[in-house]
Amino acid sequence: MTMGIKNTRHGSTPGFARSVLAVAACGAIALGLAGCGGGDGDNDSAAAVGVNDAALKFDATKYTTINVTIDGTKVPVRWYPEVCYVAKPTEMAATQTSLGQTIAISNTKCGYQSMNIFVPESVASDQKTALYFAVNNGGWMSSYVKASVKDGATFDSSASNVGAALKAGYVYIDVATRSRNVVGADGKYPGKSPSVVVDAKAAVRYLRLNDSLMPGSARRIVVNGTSGGGGLSSILGSSGNSADYNSYLAEAGAAGIDASGKSTLADDVLAINAYCPITDLGNADILYEWMFNVLGTRATVSQNPNPTGSAELMAKFADYQKSLNLKTSAGAALTADNMLDEVKAEVTRSAEIYMASGKTIPNLGEVMTYTSQGQTGQYTNDWLTVDNAAGKVLSLDMAKYLKFVVTQAKLKNAPSFDQSGMAITASSGESSLFGTAAQVYSNFTDYGWTHNDTAGDGTGMDDTRQTWAQFLSASTLVSTQLKLVNPMNYIGSASKTAPYWYVRHGSRDRDTAFVVSVNLARALKADAEVSDLNYRLAWDQPHAGNYDVPEAMAWIAKTLKDADAKGL
Repeated sequence: MTMGIKNTRHGSTPGFARSVLAVAACGAIALGLAGCGGGDGDNDSAAAVGVNDAALKFDATKYTTINVTIDGTKVPVRWYPEVCYVAKPTEMAATQTSLGQTIAISNTKCGYQSMNIFVPESVASDQKTALYFAVNNGGWMSSYVKASVKDGATFDSSASNVGAALKAGYVYIDVATRSRNVVGADGKYPGKSPSVVVDAKAAVRYLRLNDSLMPGSARRIVVNGTSGGGGLSSILGSSGNSADYNSYLAEAGAAGIDASGKSTLADDVLAINAYCPITDLGNADILYEWMFNVLGTRATVSQNPNPTGSAELMAKFADYQKSLNLKTSAGAALTADNMLDEVKAEVTRSAEIYMASGKTIPNLGEVMTYTSQGQTGQYTNDWLTVDNAAGKVLSLDMAKYLKFVVTQAKLKNAPSFDQSGMAITASSGESSLFGTAAQVYSNFTDYGWTHNDTAGDGTGMDDTRQTWAQFLSASTLVSTQLKLVNPMNYIGSASKTAPYWYVRHGSRDRDTAFVVSVNLARALKADAEVSDLNYRLAWDQPHAGNYDVPEAMAWIAKTLKDADAKGL
């Protein structure tokens, strides 16, 4: 079932209409704010009249000077530690579990709603430099506040995005957020959707509010994230200034929400630097099963423990893909009939860009070495024929290519994302992002709900005696939660889309279907507000991020220059 998809939005809204919609959307936002037609970021704090604004004033004196070494040069950095960006943070339990590890947290009051801000001393008085806004949400998990910059640290700017950002003179910000699995002091789960997006927006609003008091410009925010963080970056970049989040922002005590619940600040951002973004969660199982069944991949590698379910999910792909109303790179309707060709074209383009950079790809019959999930392995190339001298792909066997992808990293069970409550998966996926604060998890798809077979977990047809359709009719909670974390619901809408996007999805990433990022990229291409889309299936990369630091940083520098020229 498709949730909240506007079937005609992609590629069908004229630029003039988009401009009118954007102006209308800013009607509830004070005039002169960045993202709403004029003024500079320094005006944000002057215009803001949010009820929590006075409590969220930045103190420029509260920093510690630390020293790091970047490419052999000592660089003094001002560290503003654990700046709480909301006035009403959620008190958390002192013990949390993250990725199977039990951790004790010291900042129970605001450790999941604060940020560490690092300012190179050389730009401490520069209010025009960019803010590199790093979110750290692997698998859509909550992220306790971290410090990527520590006293005495050494960075190689060619390999570290942290070191490269500091060397470029950007303000580096580690942003913590609530999200799935975080436990409150009351024993409940306050990280349910859309908390993670609300927190990221609240952090942006804090920076907007205090723009004149802080180094850097809140009009020049570049968001960086990987996996679930890539998904968070994508929804943050596509839903700028949307009133859909206002009530949640008010509840959290975010800046720029007045007594009537209207916004007085903008929360759009300039640029997105997203890696392997996990997006479109409500349909991710459908996309995954189509990708790895359309050429029989699951059966070929004997990784199909739920063939009936896999086939059922795959069968929904054609209708869903058609509903998106997307276009191929050549301008034709992007459907189930040509999606495989579109993916193949992207893999081919990736290989040819890789060869053009002077690197060599093992030819047909040669051994390929790869690293996946911390393990190094070898694979004989039986799927790709290239001419390295000419930098051309001569042939590409998609069936064997997909087999390679899932040989170097085992496929997820079906369903892959809404897995909770099903004995056949013995896993949880992203189900804990949804449901009430009193629930450990809720199924969020028709398939997951219908096939939940765990009695007593409070979700699914087995416990509620409701069909999926009846459940959605009785409550809009889960459907709303799905909408508010999905960029596909906002790209091409009246919300403010970031004008610059750098999206990478590894060419051997088996965690998320290639279809997910292809759809995201094609939707962005059709959005009149997007002036630069730099998308690629990154050659020979797994589910990972920040593996192309020089290229990404060069893109950011170019983006900032272009934004200056356009007065953004």
